[in-house]
Amino acid sequence: MKTKFFILLFAVCSLFQLNAQPRKELVQVIVAPDKTDWTYDTGERAEFTISVLKNNVPLEDIEVSYKIQPELVDVWEEGTLQLKNGEATIKAKKFKEPGFLRCTATVEVDGKTYSSYATAGFSPEEIEPTTNLPNDFKDFWDNAKNELAKIPIRPFMTLMPERCTDEAEVYHVSLDNVNGKIYGILSIPKQEGKYPAVLHVPGAGIRPYYGDAWEAEKGFVSFTIGIHGIPVNLDPEVYQVLMQGALRNYWTVNLDDKDNYYYKRVYLGCVRAVDFIESLDCFDGENIGVTGGSQGGALSIVTAGLDERIDYLAAFYPALSDLTGFLYGRAGGWPHMFKSEFTNKTEKIETSKYYDVVNFARFVNVPGWYSWGYNDNVCPPTSMHAAYNVIPAIKELHVFQKTQHWTFPEQQELKNEWLHGKLKGGK
Repeated sequence: MKTKFFILLFAVCSLFQLNAQPRKELVQVIVAPDKTDWTYDTGERAEFTISVLKNNVPLEDIEVSYKIQPELVDVWEEGTLQLKNGEATIKAKKFKEPGFLRCTATVEVDGKTYSSYATAGFSPEEIEPTTNLPNDFKDFWDNAKNELAKIPIRPFMTLMPERCTDEAEVYHVSLDNVNGKIYGILSIPKQEGKYPAVLHVPGAGIRPYYGDAWEAEKGFVSFTIGIHGIPVNLDPEVYQVLMQGALRNYWTVNLDDKDNYYYKRVYLGCVRAVDFIESLDCFDGENIGVTGGSQGGALSIVTAGLDERIDYLAAFYPALSDLTGFLYGRAGGWPHMFKSEFTNKTEKIETSKYYDVVNFARFVNVPGWYSWGYNDNVCPPTSMHAAYNVIPAIKELHVFQKTQHWTFPEQQELKNEWLHGKLKGGK
């Protein structure tokens, strides 16, 4: 019982860290565009209002430093101004191309610095990718999938009694993949039957996983995978050591070699996870959804673009989108690899095109649910819109403008309602 409690506690803490909103501070800096949806037409001028509250009461006659810039690139304008009647306004110059403009405000109160920002979007539906589709992109991935198909799945499932519930069984799973294995946590309903499936693909980093017994209790086959070819039920310290050492900056490993780049095995591992779901007796044989956030949002789109067996996808703030943006003077997707002269090499740029989410998005032909915020400071909205805008399938985008690289509970509820409803035959 004690072991089960600590596992549950760690799982809850990990989930909180992944989706945590910023903590409340005594002083709040509020930056707000003058349009309620934060969205303008290209060529318009955004006006930002800045106010500072302490104990929810506006402060007056204090100095505010500000800067205005397109996200993650050079500052356009900066300066200071004085709050009058509790607020101040700044009108930015015209934004002439589709994209995003961010206003950051900083104040010092009682010797402590406080800061916040807001981001205005300009015709985001017109943002086009900077990356391009290699002529042999489809052949490259078809050959890779053929290579994977020659490898038996060889699933090895170990029951995890401490994680099972009255209505769900939970297993640690290993599968054979190209150049190693893929591991995950499978949660399935105890009651015999045929059920739709949800594949959960992970955000960036290295950590243990706990599966989703709650989802299994609701009548789904739920499979949560790791991507690094190591078991996902080890002591958390193992993953910390790997992240600081052998797998540090794994997203750049072999970036100059498209045949051996780190994410090749990862993307194929997602296909292998679908192979495994398809092999399960409790799977209904028809309905599979894939979902994740950040790197997991990227992998959701990649998996749907690679594997026709995926029926629905739901993605939060997809990373790895339009990676070459920085080479064209605008924000590129996480992990911002082409901001550095070290990575701005022709062979690395060319390799990235075979792994950029934009180029998988072009092949997504299933309904998708997407959500992110204009204030995302990890996955720039410019890069995410570049991917979203080329998706040919039925799609819906739920923008929660204020959110950074986190979600409100309401977003998670909307996603689950949509994905679970689709998988169970909802409209």
